[in-house]
Amino acid sequence: MRSAGTVLDLSPGAGVVLDGTEWTVERREPHLGRVQLVARDGVRQRVSFRFLANHPGCRPPSRTASTGADRGRQSRTVEDLKKGRLELVELRMAHLLEVATGFRSGDPLRPGPGEPKPEYDPDTTTLTGRRRAKAAELAALDRQQAKLLGLDAVSVHTLIRWETRRRKFGLIGCADDRWLRESGGHRTVSEEVREAILAVREETLRGAKVSMRTKDRMIRQYIRETFDAKDTDTGEEPKAATPVPSYRTLCRVWKEWFGSGGARQRYARSAELPMKNGHVVVHRPGQVVALDTTVLPVMVRDGVFGDPVKPHLTIALDTYTHSLVAFRLTLVSDTAVDVAMLLRDVMMPLPMRADWGEELEWPYPGLPAAVVSQFAGHKVAGLPFFTPETVTTDHGSVYRNHHLVEVQRVLGCNILPSRVLRPQDKAACERAFGTCRQLLFELLTGYTGIDIADRGADPATDAILTVDELEHLIATWIVSVWQTRQLGDYAPHWDPDGIHSPNSLFAASFAQAGFAMEIPAPELFYELLPVHYVAIDARRGVKIRGLWYDDEEVLRDYRGQRSTRGGKHKGKWVIRRDPRDRRGVFFQDPITHAWHALAWTGMPSVGQMPAFGDARVRDLLKKADAGGLKPKSDDELLPVLLELIGSAIPVARWPTQMKKSQRIEHAREVLQAESAAADRPRPAPAEPATAADSVTQPEPEASVLRWPQRGRQTRDTLDADRRRRREAAGPVTPTPPPALGSRFRERNVFVLPEDDEQEGHDDGPADAG
Repeated sequence: MRSAGTVLDLSPGAGVVLDGTEWTVERREPHLGRVQLVARDGVRQRVSFRFLANHPGCRPPSRTASTGADRGRQSRTVEDLKKGRLELVELRMAHLLEVATGFRSGDPLRPGPGEPKPEYDPDTTTLTGRRRAKAAELAALDRQQAKLLGLDAVSVHTLIRWETRRRKFGLIGCADDRWLRESGGHRTVSEEVREAILAVREETLRGAKVSMRTKDRMIRQYIRETFDAKDTDTGEEPKAATPVPSYRTLCRVWKEWFGSGGARQRYARSAELPMKNGHVVVHRPGQVVALDTTVLPVMVRDGVFGDPVKPHLTIALDTYTHSLVAFRLTLVSDTAVDVAMLLRDVMMPLPMRADWGEELEWPYPGLPAAVVSQFAGHKVAGLPFFTPETVTTDHGSVYRNHHLVEVQRVLGCNILPSRVLRPQDKAACERAFGTCRQLLFELLTGYTGIDIADRGADPATDAILTVDELEHLIATWIVSVWQTRQLGDYAPHWDPDGIHSPNSLFAASFAQAGFAMEIPAPELFYELLPVHYVAIDARRGVKIRGLWYDDEEVLRDYRGQRSTRGGKHKGKWVIRRDPRDRRGVFFQDPITHAWHALAWTGMPSVGQMPAFGDARVRDLLKKADAGGLKPKSDDELLPVLLELIGSAIPVARWPTQMKKSQRIEHAREVLQAESAAADRPRPAPAEPATAADSVTQPEPEASVLRWPQRGRQTRDTLDADRRRRREAAGPVTPTPPPALGSRFRERNVFVLPEDDEQEGHDDGPADAG
């Protein structure tokens, strides 16, 4: 808002600021009491003088209203003066007060020695006479002394100008504009030099880090080859060489424009990327959830072969309460399905485990544990659950794919990647990993450390925990320790000196913003799986990623029919696939909306089929294509699949014949099958009349197969499949062949032939003769 003493200039060409937007006075109409304003984009508007005088957001711009050193900048103050300049300004002020009042202090009640002087006595002289006398007094000073005091070349008009500025701005009005000239520029940095500096900056930013001496040579080379080279058309040389500042000046300019240059090159490149959406102030649970994955610094035993491995830990951290609301352990890097199920875990209440006591049950006041248990259907542990609004991730491939785009649509959240090479955007996750390492992982046997140089003598031998045991240990530690530990530097802004924990912050949010207890339906599992739009074949069922799936009862009414869906996938049926377990896919009945499992048609009718995922299916199809196999049904692919799983090698020799990477693949398939079975919703007990409407599961369930049970099961499955093929080829048991020599025992070999047979043979030669 403009001050009362500010005069608004409305002459044509003057500037006016309205609500932060600068306008220019194009035409003034005093007979109508209004002016016409024009903006920079050409927009015009007419306003009245009364409107401008009473508008709280109307002020003159500093670009046109200010003068001297204040033009286009903030108003100058006395504190801006350098040492020694303040005394000169006070001396000018004393001379102006003497001209105005006859006293250098400006107060007649405190006169100095000999004041007032006769030529400055206000009772006997005029103001103009006193100004002329002061100009003559300053002109009589020694030239060198007057120059040091800043009082050389002072005329009557100079005194008038100083007095006007003193009355308007006070003491700072007496300062010379040259003392407060605009900073940040260098006279020797011309437009050509500026262009060369920016070009070298762009070149060195993309390459490796170089010294300032190299940058100086590159700047001079750019100017020499760009501005001082001969004209390609006329061949004439420039009249004068472009002046280039010295090395020291270039160093100062580079530091002013781009900083000291102490940052790493990759961080300097990422800092130049544009920032989107600015900073977000988090003030409620679930507003921002950060996801990140790291390799655990602990060696554990896999659940199949018992080999020491380093699992991957993926966590979901609520940035407001710093609660570890969900986590996942995988043997190899996680997949998009693992991330989707992790987000589902964020929304689901954590069930109490068998060995957990009552102290780990739902502890938050305002919402009794009995109420939460009634809605969840089981006892709930003391861990927050909510629907995330924004999920922050890195730029890994598991977070940037079409499947995750569909997942965020289903969950109603936004998955936003952080800036490239900016771990500070997920600093809470990075700090959480470090805290978990210090408080938990360093206490476990098999700890490897964060650097290979600090690793123990043999951490693989020290590993005694299995993956399942480590998962249970981490879950127990989060609920019992992490959620109740005091937050040091992460206290809330409304109580920075208080003692808070993740649990206390989540409980406090009940009173601040409330708590929406939304527990998703079990069918959310199917909606988070990858979707396929296919047709249902009348004979073979549905084909998903090279394999056929079918169920006589489920697809009975839909074989060979088109779906009633419209739009992009018109006439197609929706099938959901779990990449972790390809032994079955899921189909939703369009009438009852119940989910049913369709088993793989190559599944053996008897026995138990080992679990396999997408990676095994890709190897299967590749090997079948390389061998020229064109199966008429998936039954012919079963031997190839079992051979890939490992039936070609005797069970007793598997651990010595297989590589460690192959053993990890088998262990990963088992762990993924267990995770898929744990994530899959359990069908509720149904009455016999409505059993067909419930979600059916495939006959071969994912079971825990340890070594060597997995290899023995593969061999038994292959034998069962061969037996089934033999039975299918001959439904009736064939008659066994007679024993060797049985014909000689049935008849006498010494019996002579009949006479008729002998005569017939004798007539032949006679007729011939």
